[in-house]
Amino acid sequence: MPPKKDAKGGGAKGGAKKPAADDKAAGKEKKGGNAVKVRHILCEKQGKITEAMEKLKAGQKFPEVAAAYSEDKARQGGDLGWQIRGAMVGPFQDAAFALPISTVNNPVYTDPPIKTKFGYHIIMVEGKK
Repeated sequence: MPPKKDAKGGGAKGGAKKPAADDKAAGKEKKGGNAVKVRHILCEKQGKITEAMEKLKAGQKFPEVAAAYSEDKARQGGDLGWQIRGAMVGPFQDAAFALPISTVNNPVYTDPPIKTKFGYHIIMVEGKK
């Protein structure tokens, strides 16, 4: 079967079916885009990030857990805003672009946390472009 065409008529390398709603944004999401709107919880110690993960799994909201546990951007609920490809450390970037878009009310986050030179991160993506 030939490859599916994207909205511009080219072959679709990211190639999954597009949802009916907002085809343009959906196409960018599949490719990973060039930027992600991301939140994270950063802890230097593994024990502290494990506690944060337990709070998330118990249903506590991501911004609340970030405010209580994160050692970076805690006042903003872990919100890093839009980050472009190449501006993040390797493992963090790889995880951020691999995650699906989610919301604070229905979060999808890295589990287990991602280890970087800064410590351990729980990452959640709120948008891609």
